[in-house]
Amino acid sequence: MIQIESVHQGKPRSDLPPFRPGDAVRVHVNITEGDKERIQVFEGVVIRRRGAGRSETFTVRKLSYGVGVERIFLVESPAVTKVEIKSRGHVRRSRLYYLRGLTGKKARLRSKVRDLSGLISEDEAEARAGTAAAALAGESEAEPAAEAVVPDADASGETKSEA
Repeated sequence: MIQIESVHQGKPRSDLPPFRPGDAVRVHVNITEGDKERIQVFEGVVIRRRGAGRSETFTVRKLSYGVGVERIFLVESPAVTKVEIKSRGHVRRSRLYYLRGLTGKKARLRSKVRDLSGLISEDEAEARAGTAAAALAGESEAEPAAEAVVPDADASGETKSEA
């Protein structure tokens, strides 16, 4: 028991964003083939998270050439280098096993706007705010569009002429 407790006592990983079931994610995984290492991206929907601490896992499902592929990742694994959240899904369950039987448009999840401030760094947020402000300033400096003149029409559909 002492060995198991010593493994579980480490500090939890803090570089991963707070993702939940229903979120579309891109998981960057370190793959070792012989003496070469490369990063492989697995992109899909999180269908479950289970466990806690060092043994916490999450399952990601994607469709590859019409065949469903699920992969289970260990949250604390050093092979998982990065997790990017593509979109947030609004679901009311913690296990999305019902997606296994759905294909096409039926397998889509409703999107939900959540507070994304914890997902991006402060520098990135400032950069996005700066580009948005520049875009708004560019619109206000542009010349206003000429107003279109619409001729008056009476009930019969004929236009009035000024003579």
